Amino acid sequence: MSDMKLDEFQPTPEAALPADGIERSAADLAAVYDVPVNIQAVLGRANMEVASLLRLNRGSVIELDRKVGEAIDIYVNNRLVARGEVVVVDDRLGVTMTEIIKDGDTA
Repeated sequence: MSDMKLDEFQPTPEAALPADGIERSAADLAAVYDVPVNIQAVLGRANMEVASLLRLNRGSVIELDRKVGEAIDIYVNNRLVARGEVVVVDDRLGVTMTEIIKDGDTA
């Protein structure tokens, strides 16, 4: 897996052209603009037995596998594509991407 910070990404001229050498524009992607994708921002994960799950109630705390300040994973259609940080935007939670994952793992 290759991690790259956004400010380190510098596309090469060869990377800008597809394999057939024909230059493409954003208009070439118009056919997929309306295709819905599922985006998940995963704060962390936890494993527990069903008995423990059934004992949970309001106020229960589930310990996640992440530390405070650690980047969260961003998945698009179950494929890891980036890591980021939680931010607040107009009283709502959001995610700012800090790393792009070149070869994402499937969840």
